Amino acid sequence: MKRTLKAVWSAQRRNRRDVDIYLPASYRTAATRRYPVVYMQDGQNLSDPATAFAGTWDLEAALERLAARGLELIVVGVHHAGEDRLTEYSPFPDRKLGGGEGELYLSFLVNTLKPRVDRLFRTRTQCDETAILGSSMGALISLYAYFRHPSVFGRAGVMSPSVWFGQGAILDYIGAAKAPGGRIYLDIGEREGAGTLKNARQLARLLVRKGLRRDTRAKRSPQPATERRALRPASLLRYVEDADGGHSEAAWAYRLEGALDFLFD
Repeated sequence: MKRTLKAVWSAQRRNRRDVDIYLPASYRTAATRRYPVVYMQDGQNLSDPATAFAGTWDLEAALERLAARGLELIVVGVHHAGEDRLTEYSPFPDRKLGGGEGELYLSFLVNTLKPRVDRLFRTRTQCDETAILGSSMGALISLYAYFRHPSVFGRAGVMSPSVWFGQGAILDYIGAAKAPGGRIYLDIGEREGAGTLKNARQLARLLVRKGLRRDTRAKRSPQPATERRALRPASLLRYVEDADGGHSEAAWAYRLEGALDFLFD
């Protein structure tokens, strides 16, 4: 069940965008139940072929499979800002590409959008029940948000992150940041290029040095949809290398179910 908040105003960025809210099937009948929440970047690409850039993430099918195994979520699909997408998703400027207004975008998420979503829908508001997730530049801003706002986002899905942007400034930032508790799902496709793969491995090693314990169950491909995992303590990192994965919506759709399952199992 999808609802859309039309033309949500951002005083921080001085722009408007649609925000899609994906509610679980039980939302209508379980009148007092509250749900964990995932804030996802590039909301246009999640489920609607008419608005997707190059195919969708097939989000609704993934949520249905998770719900069948007992994990029900509210997903907030935040549409990007079109030509300003790179500007909003970059926490640091790049010498060639500019950008660097990620702080303003995150202020919109934290101070404007999340309070509105929490007011309108039956969410679990604690940081351990709130994740942020994205791919590519959307992964970069999601990773930054996890360290920048640990009291808001206790889980992060970081898929094919653009570690290179801003001359790798995200690595320096994480190196100097206080390590929050929680979980990070990090992945990369081996067909994304040697440099991209090297960056992801470097990031994974850095996160371990910051105190996140590697999930020893992590494999080189997502877990089977029928496999349930036991509860594990916080401060976990799952790192996945997808041997057949490229830098595409299809690759992220393939890995999305496993990412969400790990973040909230």
